[in-house]
Amino acid sequence: MNVRKFTANTSREALRMLREALGADAVILSNRNVDGKVEILAMEGDVVNAIPPAVSARNSNPEVPDVPRITPPFRAETKSFSASVFQTAMESPRVAPMAINANEMSDVMSEIRSMRTMLESQLAELSWANTQQRQPQKAEVLREMLATGLSASLSRFMVGKMPENTSVQNGIEWIKSILARNLSSIDNESEILEKGGVYALVGPTGVGKTTTTAKLAARCVMRHGPSKLALITTDGYRIGGYEQLRIYGKILGVMVHAVKDESDLRIALSELKNKHTVLIDTVGVSQRDKMVTDQVAMLSGAGTEVKRLLCLNATSTGETLSEVVRAYQGTGLAGCILTKLDEAATIGGALDIAIRQKLTLYYVASGQRVPEDLHVANKQHLIDRAFKLKRETAAFRYLDEELPLLMSAAVATSKGQISPSSKEVSFG
Repeated sequence: MNVRKFTANTSREALRMLREALGADAVILSNRNVDGKVEILAMEGDVVNAIPPAVSARNSNPEVPDVPRITPPFRAETKSFSASVFQTAMESPRVAPMAINANEMSDVMSEIRSMRTMLESQLAELSWANTQQRQPQKAEVLREMLATGLSASLSRFMVGKMPENTSVQNGIEWIKSILARNLSSIDNESEILEKGGVYALVGPTGVGKTTTTAKLAARCVMRHGPSKLALITTDGYRIGGYEQLRIYGKILGVMVHAVKDESDLRIALSELKNKHTVLIDTVGVSQRDKMVTDQVAMLSGAGTEVKRLLCLNATSTGETLSEVVRAYQGTGLAGCILTKLDEAATIGGALDIAIRQKLTLYYVASGQRVPEDLHVANKQHLIDRAFKLKRETAAFRYLDEELPLLMSAAVATSKGQISPSSKEVSFG
């Protein structure tokens, strides 16, 4: 596809250059100011006709189903703007001699962005359909990744970077190695048990914060004794919330302190400053509740460094987990703990979020036993488990004809890049 760039001092001059070079039916892809000049990206209006009428026209394999024709994006019903339409808007008597009305410009730019997204999505659909025919092993690897719960955008990007002409099994092993490189975890429990400090477990209601706090408390007591540990709860809302932690504390021989606000927390942490480790069990708040912001502010303004560990429910969808992380992020999270691992049908979504958000995995919780059902996160084991769970519990698999459409939709949400040298995945 031949995309041309035109740069001039004014939009009118840039459009004149465009029309002279590509004609009145040229399609504008973008229009922006660069260093005080106007830059327009455009291509010939009839270039869309060069897109094959159907991928199946090149299909020489009778066993591969034809891909239905995809309607080119530049048609009247898409309200696309050609150079002539843009010029007409500029020459309208309602517009100042050298500028387009702000509202009109906003509408035009909105249409251009929409048109560009549509073009990228449909080209991605065509490209993937072609890839399926030439390299069917990539389609199989993609299906394996999607079945683990990994997002379509991450799966698409990684499969696109997969070595050419490799087998399905080798491709999956390559994917696993890249996931492992990008999934961060602590090496051992010294990160908490030996260094100590103040840790607050945060997250929505029902993710297992109190039980996980008790498991961590038991490990601290086993390592240093009850005198070195203190427990704090901010859970004054849930019936029995304080009582549950108090029972755990009584069993461990550790006093539990209840606080209601930032002032109480400051006083409590000041009194407990000689403790090796302080664990704070916070009240569960929905990620959509404005109280999340208040909770983050309370922990951040406690006068002592409080490291927040976000408890992520492994049974939740990737979209839900992404929303949870955004809500609880605040000024930054120390890491996360994956809970309810024993209840999750797939765990790829949780691993996907940890990679995207660059969260360090501390522990995984997989049951109610205290302290047995808490383990230091082993990233290679988790990745292997994700693909194993896929084979055991995946409810469905995408069909060949569904993958191109899925990949085109993933284009709009994918912002990732893989650096060939570092093999890192970076998402904005």
